[in-house]
Amino acid sequence: MASPAKVDRPRAVKKTPSAAVPTFQNFIAGRWVPAASGATFDDVNPADTSDIVGRFPQSGAAEVDAAVRAARRGFDQWSRTPAPARGDVLRRVGDILVARKEEIANLMTREMGKPLTETRGDVQEGIDTAYYAATMGRQLFGRTVPSELRAKWAMSYRRPVGVCGIITPFNFPLAIPTWKMFPALVCGNACVFKPAEDVPHTATVFVEVLLEAGLPPDVVQLVHGHGEVGAAIVAHPEIPLVSFTGSTETGRLIGEVCGRMHKRLSLEMGGKNAQIVLDDADLDLAVEGVLWGAFGTTGQRCTATSRLVLQRGIHDTLVKRLVERVQSLRLGDGRRNGTDVGPLIHADSRSKVEEYVEIGRKEGARLVTGGKRATGGGLDKGFFFQPTIFDGVRPGSRLEQEEIFGPVLSVIRVDTVDEAFAVNNDVRYGLSSAVYTRDVSVAFRALAELDNGITYINAPTIGAEAHLPFGGVKQTGNGHREGGWEVYDFYSETKVGYVDYSGMLQRAQIDNYLGTPD
Repeated sequence: MASPAKVDRPRAVKKTPSAAVPTFQNFIAGRWVPAASGATFDDVNPADTSDIVGRFPQSGAAEVDAAVRAARRGFDQWSRTPAPARGDVLRRVGDILVARKEEIANLMTREMGKPLTETRGDVQEGIDTAYYAATMGRQLFGRTVPSELRAKWAMSYRRPVGVCGIITPFNFPLAIPTWKMFPALVCGNACVFKPAEDVPHTATVFVEVLLEAGLPPDVVQLVHGHGEVGAAIVAHPEIPLVSFTGSTETGRLIGEVCGRMHKRLSLEMGGKNAQIVLDDADLDLAVEGVLWGAFGTTGQRCTATSRLVLQRGIHDTLVKRLVERVQSLRLGDGRRNGTDVGPLIHADSRSKVEEYVEIGRKEGARLVTGGKRATGGGLDKGFFFQPTIFDGVRPGSRLEQEEIFGPVLSVIRVDTVDEAFAVNNDVRYGLSSAVYTRDVSVAFRALAELDNGITYINAPTIGAEAHLPFGGVKQTGNGHREGGWEVYDFYSETKVGYVDYSGMLQRAQIDNYLGTPD
């Protein structure tokens, strides 16, 4: 295993004696450096906007170009490191994350708002992904197959791609970067990493951990900033691979650029996920599932339960019970004991939720709980919004079709299983779905017929596991998967090798009956 890298650590800088806000930097070419312009942006606690986590460099294309040059050097070194040794570095990353789990969970909650119970899970997902990736360092399998010719050997193996552009969202500040970067690194690639501007502190600590574990400094580059950084990564001619998680609209634009430039691209985008509850379901279990699926992470998950499809026989009972439970959820700072729901990530997100509440009213849906900003008890300091449920939502309406990315649940009533499945499938997204039923035949029908990348039976629409592929169909993605074994194919190329030791010219793809020479 490589020895820990000796690099400068990021240090807090007091701007003035009266405003002790730490200033952080990019990590480029083995050094912590500011943006060339000197410009910065503030990282704000969404539960209390008076709390500034830190100031981060407002970077652009120049910083991306410097990062790519350094990453090319890192790739030349790292790609020649044996894959098992690369896996050993990631095993050490997992060990460090275990030791720092509570610390990282706390800073993540301060930065993006979700409760500590969730951010601990976010760190644990990174730990699980690290240990899984470490084992894959010994499992980057190729194949050996018989040649059609005599005295000839035929085989394939996996080779790294090059410099990978990694662009990640705010809602899983540690887990999603690990999903992307650990497979990329095990396969021998270098990474230029652009985290969401809402969670730069977690990203900085993550890069610290990678370096502490022994990753050579040029192998990872961290460039902070807004959309211009992501655009520069996507368009850079020396980045042959891009992995992006974010909105479908942004993903479409990225796809257009990568298509023109012949880049390999993985897109993980939106969702409009449905939980279907049938008349024979365990209602206690179904209520628990929808509470977690709809309002965990304040609804800010691509897998969030944003639609609840209820069969007529249990509709009234389940809605009544659900409303009672939702009204008892406690909002607040996620670092406080007893908090169930944190804030939205920023003011624009809260405004978007408010717009969809108004859309729901105009469409004739019935608001049964929530629908307003949450105030009082210190909630005015942050971007809090009441968990919201609309009943009587019509299939095909905007409220039922469009991703909101907030704590808004649309309830749709159906009569039959076939109708429920049709409602599930009639959206442009196809990430996750859930069906609550005691009927095993219906459960297996759901697995076969629901048009999603993931289907849960008697479990909520959220809850991916690190060792299984994650992703969706339709406008949720472009066919690639994250997590599990499939992602390692995305971050590597297949190289085929032939060794002919016959001592004579043998011609494949010529009519050689039974491999007999001409």
